[in-house]
Formats: sequence, structure tokens, C-alpha cells
Amino acid sequence: MSQMNIATLDLNLLKTFEALHEESSASRAALRLGVTQSAVSAALRRLREVYGDQLFVRTGRGLAPTLKANQLKPVVSDALNKCRQSLAMVDPAADQYDGRSVIIGLSDDFEIAYGRRLIDAIACAAPKLRVIFRQTHSQIVARDLMERSLDLAITAGGFAERLLSRQVLGEGGYACLADPASLAPGQGQIGLEEFVAREHLLVSSGGFIGITDEGLAALGLSRRVGASTTHFAALPHLLKGSGAVATIPAHAAEAIASLSGLALLPCPLALPRYPVELGWRTNPQTDPVVLKVREAIIACFAKE
Repeated sequence: MSQMNIATLDLNLLKTFEALHEESSASRAALRLGVTQSAVSAALRRLREVYGDQLFVRTGRGLAPTLKANQLKPVVSDALNKCRQSLAMVDPAADQYDGRSVIIGLSDDFEIAYGRRLIDAIACAAPKLRVIFRQTHSQIVARDLMERSLDLAITAGGFAERLLSRQVLGEGGYACLADPASLAPGQGQIGLEEFVAREHLLVSSGGFIGITDEGLAALGLSRRVGASTTHFAALPHLLKGSGAVATIPAHAAEAIASLSGLALLPCPLALPRYPVELGWRTNPQTDPVVLKVREAIIACFAKE
């Protein structure tokens, strides 16, 4: 590693590092920065000298960050964001959000139900800010936040980690979706017996057992799951033309039914309600942009 200090470092190298990490491509990083690809390649060579590491290795899917690059990313981005904040202090009327992004972790049921409203609310509060939705769920959200791959997260819990803060946005329940062609004309609900008899589609991040199975087991009943998927967005394609039923969070069921034409049915099984929570890293010096987005999300859910 070469001897290096802040006096001799070209700080534009840090912008190149951030762009390479987020774009996973030298050509896309060049487009983002408004420079040539050869300039990005030259900057990467210099970065490798500075940090004594490959930083990015070529794969079939572009440039993959090394462990060192992943460790450097939050530090570099925090430093650049502090610089952006300083410019906003000098000229509050400037486009202080242009070029900034905030990463919000959520599962795709929340994205389907609330994504558009969140985009609009955040655009109103922070014009020109880019919102990045990234998949997470309650079992991994604490890790994702602590590893700084997310700025904020909306999940059904999972924020018990001591260094995280949370705020309850609301609570949710469950509803069912089915192909209306599999129902009798005018049928607006299914009884428990029919519910158990039907094939089921499970949406799960990896498990074989869902909350519906637990609810049925308490009654001495069980169901047959024909298939499972990790994405709620697949349900219209998987349910159409079948007699299967899916039991999912009501907010997603309502949004999917309104767009897909699937039948929205009340769940015939009493299932516990769950909290909808917003979580973030506890930090007295929170980035004002993240704070602005946090306030916009809270206000958006308060209108529910």
C-alpha cells in the first residue's frame, strides 16, 4: 500500500469508488459521473494503489466488490454525504437532494401496497432524491441495517437490536386471494372447510411453514401447499387458472386484487395481527436527508 494522506488524495476518487460500488460496472459508473470509461478505469487503478486491495473483481455479472470494498463503502458514502450536507448549509436553496439516494428496505408486499405512495411523499419532501427499494424481511432486517446496506426499513418487526430504533406505523391482518373463476357466481367468501380443501400457495422467504399452518394446527387441521414463492408479485400469475388460494397480508392482497382482477376474500381463519414498524440505526448525528425521508414515511402511514 502506498503512503497516503488526505493532503495528497484526489477526493474525486471517492466519488468514483461510490459509483463503482453502486453500479457494479465501469461503463455505468462513467455515465453516472459524466466522464469517460477510461477515466473510471484510471481512477480504479489509483484506488487500488491507495487501499492496497483489488476492491472490485470482474465477474460474469460485472464488477463485484471485495470484502475490503464492502467495509469501505459506508465510510466513503458517509464522508461524501457530509460534503453534500456542507454545500446545502452554504446554499439551502440549491438542489441539496440531487444526486443523493436513500435505501429503504422492505419486503415486496409493502412495496406493492405502499411503494407508489412512498415515492410520491418522499418526492414532495425531498425533490430530486432517488429512492432505492431493497428487499428485506424481519428475520434479516437488523443485520441489513447494522451492515449499513439499508438506511431505513419497513417490516413486521425485527428491530430488537440494541443499536436500532423503531417506530410503529400501524398494524395489519390477513386476507385471501383466489381466481374468481374458481368461485361460484357472487361468492364473496370461502368457509373454513372449503379453505382447507383447496390447494394453497405459500409466500415465504424460505420456510415450509407459514402462519396459516400454525393457525390451522391450533384447530387440529392442516392444508396442502402445492407451491411456494418468495415474491408476492408472482401471485396473479400463479393463481390465475387454478383453484388455489393464497393467504397474505391484507395490505398486499388489496393492492394485488385491485390491479390483477383476483378475488379478494376474508380469511376464514382467525390469525393474529402484526405490527408494521419503521426501523433505523440509532445515531445522534443522523443524516438530515435520511431524517427527512423518515418523517415523510411516518406522515404517509399516518394518513392510512
